[in-house]
Amino acid sequence: MIPRIVVPLLSVLVIVTARRSYEGYKVYGVVQETPDEAEILYRIQQANPDLDFWHLTKQPGDEARVLVAPKDQRSFLIKLIRHGLHYQEVISDVESIMAPYSVPRTRSMGGDVDILNSYLRHDEVNEYLHALSRKHSSLVSVEEAGTSFEGRSIKTITINNKPGNAVVFLDAGIHAREWIAPATAMYAIQQLVEHASENQDVLGNLTWVIMPVVNPDGYEFSHESDRFWRKTRKPTSKLCKGTDGNRNFDFHWGEVGASNQGCADTYRGDTAFSEPETRAVRDAVIKLKGSCKFYLSLHSYGNYILYPWGWTSQLPETWQDIDEVAQAGAAAIKQATGSRYTVGSSTNVLYAAAGGSDDWALAVAEVPISITMELPGGGNGGFNPPPSSIEKLVKESWVGIKAMAAKVAQKF
Repeated sequence: MIPRIVVPLLSVLVIVTARRSYEGYKVYGVVQETPDEAEILYRIQQANPDLDFWHLTKQPGDEARVLVAPKDQRSFLIKLIRHGLHYQEVISDVESIMAPYSVPRTRSMGGDVDILNSYLRHDEVNEYLHALSRKHSSLVSVEEAGTSFEGRSIKTITINNKPGNAVVFLDAGIHAREWIAPATAMYAIQQLVEHASENQDVLGNLTWVIMPVVNPDGYEFSHESDRFWRKTRKPTSKLCKGTDGNRNFDFHWGEVGASNQGCADTYRGDTAFSEPETRAVRDAVIKLKGSCKFYLSLHSYGNYILYPWGWTSQLPETWQDIDEVAQAGAAAIKQATGSRYTVGSSTNVLYAAAGGSDDWALAVAEVPISITMELPGGGNGGFNPPPSSIEKLVKESWVGIKAMAAKVAQKF
């Protein structure tokens, strides 16, 4: 049984807010049987920003997943039929799968924080980190890495900070709706702190710096108002809010796969590092320049372990070193659970998307091993793994994270 830390809470809090309804929204699965069909889907995505492509790769045989509003369903299906693309209706009414997430938030004094059975809110994450630092002060320290646009504290937790150690920097939650990513980061923290004796192979000569929620404003908004919100929350115009944090880093910023339209889900921002949230990552990683050997960013969904480049199909000169680490993670997961992860550069496995954090970490911050791990989805729900699935998913993901960190420890 995994121990839980009791986090003191000052009062009973009940929050009920208006949520965006997804009544009548559908999710379609579209099989791309050939590279040409994959390219057709990519062009449809680029030309139709109102279509929310949850999942899209270049790989023949994969099934794209697309969230479509009622007003767009007829025209979308006409496009598919015109191009001879085979599709199925995966979710007939998205609102119907939202019930487990639509209950009012209720927290009582002295309540437990259970990271395996619920998605923690941002303040609960920070309270948990501080509770760990009080209980394990010789192993753990917590710092404020920055403040979000709406004033929320972005925390890092440093574990096993010893002179001469190679550093692993792990972040999660750049994209608000990817709840399983912060949950996995929290499980990694728990394992490294509460079960340090069992994880000495990745603690002995490694220091971990973990930022479990990069985008707290978007994360909270996805809990309270719009489950599938992706971006930050700083206004981009009178009508629209938010920048895609993973298009906002200052390396080939504003190039392929990054929109210049402020309402788009992949909006790059008005400048590189326009967002306080991405600046928090930048500043935290730059502080570690020279000692940070492994940058790992957790996302969802899809079983992928990806590395640079995201701006071009070319590979970095050191791609074989990065691939060796990524393959170690995929192999460990396959052996432990049977789940298969695809490994490769993000452009060659998915599509080009410039301005990503992993490209920046490798090229600018000079972190030699830079990887993005796309965690599993929740069945047909995609970004919506039910709380009952958290334990299985985070434990599987930790197997891969630990294997990659162990390989880094061997190399450095």
